[in-house]
Amino acid sequence: MKPGLSLRVSQHLALTPQLQQSIRLLQLSTLELSQEVEQMLDENPFLERTADEAPREEFGLDAENAPAQADDYSADDAIFSGASSASATSAEGPGDAEAPSAGADEPDWSGDGTVEMAPNDAEWGGDAPARNRNDGEGDEADATELARSHESLTAFLHRQALSLRLSEVDCAALRFLIESLNDDGYLEEPLEELAIALAGPEDLEQIEELVHRFTVALRLLQSLEPVGVGARNLAECLTLQLKALDADEEADPDTVKTALTICQQPLEMLARRDIRRLTQLCGDGEERTRAAMALIARLEPRPGRKFVDVERNIIIPDVIVRKAGRANGRDGQHNFIVQLNPDVMPRLRVHDIYAGALRGHKGGEGHQGMQQRLQEARWFIKNIQQRFDTILRVSRAIVERQKNFFTHGELAMRPLVLRDIADELGLHESTISRVTTAKYMATPIGTYELKYFFGSGLGTETGGNASSTAVRALIKQFVSAESSAKPLSDSQIAEMLKEQGIECARRTVAKYREALKIAPANLRKAL
Repeated sequence: MKPGLSLRVSQHLALTPQLQQSIRLLQLSTLELSQEVEQMLDENPFLERTADEAPREEFGLDAENAPAQADDYSADDAIFSGASSASATSAEGPGDAEAPSAGADEPDWSGDGTVEMAPNDAEWGGDAPARNRNDGEGDEADATELARSHESLTAFLHRQALSLRLSEVDCAALRFLIESLNDDGYLEEPLEELAIALAGPEDLEQIEELVHRFTVALRLLQSLEPVGVGARNLAECLTLQLKALDADEEADPDTVKTALTICQQPLEMLARRDIRRLTQLCGDGEERTRAAMALIARLEPRPGRKFVDVERNIIIPDVIVRKAGRANGRDGQHNFIVQLNPDVMPRLRVHDIYAGALRGHKGGEGHQGMQQRLQEARWFIKNIQQRFDTILRVSRAIVERQKNFFTHGELAMRPLVLRDIADELGLHESTISRVTTAKYMATPIGTYELKYFFGSGLGTETGGNASSTAVRALIKQFVSAESSAKPLSDSQIAEMLKEQGIECARRTVAKYREALKIAPANLRKAL
């Protein structure tokens, strides 16, 4: 081929530093944004926090009040069954092409050639009232402060160990085992492995001595509260609790004895409610076996559950939704006020003294560097403001679409996908995906991730769609009202949904049931 020159005209989106920062700030969670703000305050001398910060209202809520993510159902959950709702998720959109438009006259980080105070140099977030600082004199305590004061399982056990009169060596061995427990209170590693980790694989005499010390310390650990702590597996945990019940005069000793025998058998039989096989192995009557199985079901399979650090589960919502006035007489719906949570809004401004000093400084290499920092501070404030404006717009659109949910609950949830909100607001789907990830909304009926309000639809006989969230709520309602002697199968639930006009296959029912952490019918059957 003969080489030559040609001209082509094409369009492409240039991701300027400002645009990249805007996209990144939009997808950050509240905690990540706070860390980003602190880092920028440390690095940029032109950026400062205003003296009057936003108030820390009591919007921190425990994650247990928010829909939990679906987990795989296990045999342990079959023994100690319980159902919890699962949050609906939606697929991520394609790469984000929507954000502040990068025009040709748009300034970049190198500065726009001026040191005059820009309109956005004023503090942002100034409409938020001043923070009511909690110095211990007020009646209300901050939710995070309460979480930090929560005693961990390790600290609780160490405090009990102080009351034991032990030698220095035994005390050290007990302390080591306490530190080796997992969050559920189990000792997962064998004593031999713990000893080898301390002494090394070659010192056999030292390993034997350590195993002996750990064996003594383990008996001491398992005598502490909560009962069952220090167990190596679920069977041992249940056995420790049953032995503690055996010492209780109110417990039936024969039932406890049968329960101990059951715990010595493979726990899969207990999870399957195989009463016939367990009755044969225990050598007792069916009635006593049922009573023993019911007793085991009331035990705690995770002794350290209530000691799990609650600070990790604290949710501070980004958006607050409140009812406004009375319900409309025609449709019974309320109007709702949607506002940003002032607690998560950083109040920032450009340092006017430094900016003024830069204005009077003569040009030079150092001047250009400072000018770049000043422009960076201005764009950071603008991008944070745009982040919260976008979150508020999306939240208001969601609330408007899901008014029935806020009035009547999960059964009234409408099908909603990212494209619906994107088309309404003139944004890209990927922007909606970023806004709804790790952002939370506090409502009169609970706290939810924004993604929770999105879900696919199932066809109905009338030609419409029913939200998958509403279908899950119906399944939960059917199961809660079923006969414990004859629990509903997935096929029966599918037929009941069909009677409600919802086309839902059996495998779809099974998927939703597992997402709700509801056991299969054979495991829900009453003892």
